[in-house]
Amino acid sequence: MPIQKRKAAKSHREKNGAPKQANHSAASQRRPARMNGTSAPSIGDYLIRRLQDYGIRDVFGIPGDFVLQFYAMLQDSPIRVIGARREDCAGYAADGYARVNGMGAVCVTYCVGGLSITNSIAGAYAEKSPVIVITGAPGIDERRSDPLLHHRVRDFNTQREVFEKITVASALLDDPLTAFREIDRCLEAADRFKRPVYLELPRDRVQSKALYPHPVPQERPVSDKQALKEAVDDAVHMIEESKQPVIIAGVEIHRFGLREEVIKLAERNQIPMCATILGKSVVSERHPLYLGVYEGAMGRESVRRFVEESDCVILLGTFMTDINLGIYTAHLDPSKCIYVTSEKLRIHHHHFHDVLLSDFVKRLAKSDIKAPRQAIPAGTLPTYEPFVAKPDQKITMKRLYQRLNEALGENIAVVCDVGDSLFAAADLTIHGHTQFIAPAYYATMGFGVPAAVGVQTANSKLRPIVLVGDGGFQMTGTELSTAVANGFNPIVLVLNNKGYTTERFLQDGPFNDIPNWNYHKLPELLGGGRGFEVRTEGEFDQSLKAALQHKEEFSLLNIHLDPFDISPALDRLTRRLAKKI
Repeated sequence: MPIQKRKAAKSHREKNGAPKQANHSAASQRRPARMNGTSAPSIGDYLIRRLQDYGIRDVFGIPGDFVLQFYAMLQDSPIRVIGARREDCAGYAADGYARVNGMGAVCVTYCVGGLSITNSIAGAYAEKSPVIVITGAPGIDERRSDPLLHHRVRDFNTQREVFEKITVASALLDDPLTAFREIDRCLEAADRFKRPVYLELPRDRVQSKALYPHPVPQERPVSDKQALKEAVDDAVHMIEESKQPVIIAGVEIHRFGLREEVIKLAERNQIPMCATILGKSVVSERHPLYLGVYEGAMGRESVRRFVEESDCVILLGTFMTDINLGIYTAHLDPSKCIYVTSEKLRIHHHHFHDVLLSDFVKRLAKSDIKAPRQAIPAGTLPTYEPFVAKPDQKITMKRLYQRLNEALGENIAVVCDVGDSLFAAADLTIHGHTQFIAPAYYATMGFGVPAAVGVQTANSKLRPIVLVGDGGFQMTGTELSTAVANGFNPIVLVLNNKGYTTERFLQDGPFNDIPNWNYHKLPELLGGGRGFEVRTEGEFDQSLKAALQHKEEFSLLNIHLDPFDISPALDRLTRRLAKKI
């Protein structure tokens, strides 16, 4: 079994598909570290430098006494510090930032800060979003007599042991002899596996200097050449033997930047494309070969039928979660699938190891494939009725999303919370790539507003439209204060149905009801933004137009909906499940 020269997380070493490292000389793989003009950087200096090397320009977080020295260094560096209102929101913002930028970072204090972000980092791990978690900690010297320092839980290792379960690599930067290598190892693991990593920096080690010159390593994983060739040959043969191939592009195509290769594969061979809900906007949804979101019974019937009748389903970077599969109402025959992710590669029932996802997709896109030329059946491509407002008619989920679809454009990013706001969004047409952000697997409430802050921090040209239920908004909606502080202008649509509607259809009861807020008056509290109260189609049409035109600050639409009104997507699912049960 090939081994890597530098340690990564054990769980990932043991998975099939961990590729070999290139076998080059050390001289060809290393270049001198950039040390901010000094021959011996401190641990804090080096960490900041390496964050920048990976394209991180902003760090989210909340300061605390155990991390204040590092915060001061961040403040004096080119990296911008974005202060959040809650630590978990800082984690969601870093996650949203990573999905757009490629990698993100969050910096908090010990335990009371670190343990507060475990939910947001767990979501980033589940959905393969590379977030660097940096946390301060008590100094090594002040731990010697085992004192009961504030923020401590059980012992000084408790926080790190928790994060070892929800990150791909972790390190305690307590020794200047090893800290610099550990920073490199963890950041490389985040980049390689597209999952969070954890760095704990004791406050008396922030200024500790390197004991010897530390060059930045340049090793990169490579595929086994023979395994790669045989896998691609098998895939080409299977496509050529098929009559109706189809591509399902998933979230890893986002994470590994493989959109152009997937489009090339589809266009050269005229193979129709779908996405999963987690991978939505992996390509522009206006592409003529794009069919829509495949999600079993939750998706459009024409898409479900086309995919499930295909004799060659090419699953690229797709994770087969229950939500991606329409709560397991999808039916895919493994014998008719090419299934490749960063962790697995299976063609028919044959498994290949030591093949990188990026190498496989790029090689397949360049292959000379004699694919069958097929016409997409009439009625498979999405069609939309133009929205004409009925001014006094009560707004519904179906009509709301129909109007919203017409408002989307090249520089609009849709950021979804979970629940019916997410299910309904599957039918939206996203114009650009990586412009749909949602926790569509981990499904944590409260993601939407803080993630939108991260999205707009990563790309100021994108304007987020946030779709969030009133339950999710009550959890983290006050993170709009961060939007005000930084001059961001998201448009927040609060789907106000007085409770947890999705749960109402699973098990109804008073526990699904929540207090009604005057959401549209929140701008008065925050000292910025504009609020609109919406009950009818006419009010929604006018308010959305006003919000789109008002670009100086955020807009919030308090949209009153019937507690039992659901989207067409959720209605499709409940009907299909009812027949199945």
